[in-house]
Amino acid sequence: MPVLLTIFATSFVLALSGALMPGPLLTVTIGESPRRGYMTGPLLILGHGLLEVALVAAIVAGLAPVLRAPTVFIATAIIGAGVLAWMAWGMFRSLPRMTLRVAAGPTTGRNLVAAGVLVSLANPYWSIWWVTIGLGYITHSLGQGAWGLVFFFGGHILADLTWYSAVSTMIWKGGRFIGDKTYRWMIGACAAFLLVFAGFFAVSGLRALLRLG
Repeated sequence: MPVLLTIFATSFVLALSGALMPGPLLTVTIGESPRRGYMTGPLLILGHGLLEVALVAAIVAGLAPVLRAPTVFIATAIIGAGVLAWMAWGMFRSLPRMTLRVAAGPTTGRNLVAAGVLVSLANPYWSIWWVTIGLGYITHSLGQGAWGLVFFFGGHILADLTWYSAVSTMIWKGGRFIGDKTYRWMIGACAAFLLVFAGFFAVSGLRALLRLG
């Protein structure tokens, strides 16, 4: 049991360190929480987690060599860069109209869950993390059998759920503390980060493509 708890704790800390970094999922959480409410984060993470369960199952089933193929990295980096750049551009265009003074309407859980899946897929860092750090941790956890994998994934997804639930709640309740100007600065900063992120992955994908050629 101490070994399993260690796997859980280290997985939680490792995942939390990644969740704290700005990215597409955080951007969607900040953008949607004023309208969707405190359940924005949990529902996005539900979609994110379902995708990760499928990926972990695929890795355990033996698809790790396929996911490590250079062509997969190139496609993931270039296509993901395009999607991230498109998201950033849409956010920049919407900045003048963004406001926290929006009454929270009914939460369309299905759309948020789907968004959690799609935004995760659009993030090249997510794919690269799983076929490098994630794959190594899965291999280590399986040394403790199926329970090792359960404790690893439990710690991992709990870190995501904790952070994004906190963010969506703070943004939803933050209208009384955060003005529209500050909110727009936050969205603008996220959009700028996505643009830089997109450029980084586009360059990485093109370099890998040239090496392949």
